Amino acid sequence: MDTQAIFSAIVSQPKLHARWLNTLSLMENTGARKISASEDTETVTYIILKHAAEEHRHAFYLKKQLEKLGENLCPTYAQQYLLAPRESRFYLNRLDVEVCRYLKVELGLKGKELRFAAYLLVTYAIEVRADELYPIYQEVLTEAESKVNVKSIILEEEGHLEEMLNQLHHFSPDWEKHAAKAVSIEAGLYANWLKGLEKEISVLVD
Repeated sequence: MDTQAIFSAIVSQPKLHARWLNTLSLMENTGARKISASEDTETVTYIILKHAAEEHRHAFYLKKQLEKLGENLCPTYAQQYLLAPRESRFYLNRLDVEVCRYLKVELGLKGKELRFAAYLLVTYAIEVRADELYPIYQEVLTEAESKVNVKSIILEEEGHLEEMLNQLHHFSPDWEKHAAKAVSIEAGLYANWLKGLEKEISVLVD
């Protein structure tokens, strides 16, 4: 089952769709918290603050969309209110760990330099993914004539990707090599996440 088929199966059932929105909200919130955790207390920039704030807003926006599917749906990020909870919870954490390991070996980074470099590469890989995932989801929503929409998130994620590219150009002359590695690591984690989603919805979809 490909990404679009998975999303179509999810959107077809309101309760499943609610858990999906909640899962996306969790992942956006996790991303925002990781960006904030990477901040240096003295050198944090406008772009980093803006990015963290927008990721937090995405998490809130997705939670707010739940109201379009029914009342009192998915009040928390508890496991029973998520899809593929294990894969979803550890997706970004695993990506961060793997990228940090790569940066330590490849560039010998540590401390705040390591945190900043990991922020750049992890965020870049996630923005590349978001630029693919959210438009597919929106296409499914449009076809289903759903009241839910993620058009505002798509616009902001496009801006985030451009901002990350600008920062990466200043990070290293070999930024493309390092970025490609981060994207490769993320691709494996994404494939595993999709398998988790497919396995769960195969049981839950009527």
